[in-house]
Amino acid sequence: MLAISIEPQKSQSISVSLDGQQCVIRMIQRESFIYMDFTVNGNPIMQGVPCLYGNKMVGYSYLGFKGDLVFLDSDGQQDPHWDGLGKRHILYYIEESELV
Repeated sequence: MLAISIEPQKSQSISVSLDGQQCVIRMIQRESFIYMDFTVNGNPIMQGVPCLYGNKMVGYSYLGFKGDLVFLDSDGQQDPHWDGLGKRHILYYIEESELV
């Protein structure tokens, strides 16, 4: 797994290369959850998906992304909140070979 660098901000957009895939991750904190939009090589893969602790964000290989993304909590099992991003709530890229 590879940690993706994110900042403790209510809204952000990150461009990152993951296993040769050009990705744009956009996150925004709403009242209930952080929601994510995810684009790979210019193609929208998912939009408005809530970020939950330990939940594989993409979930399906047919969407066109090799691997997956997951939020883990370094101090428990809480869903991510903007003020813990990059510190307590870490976004990880799971390589395709690591998926079960």
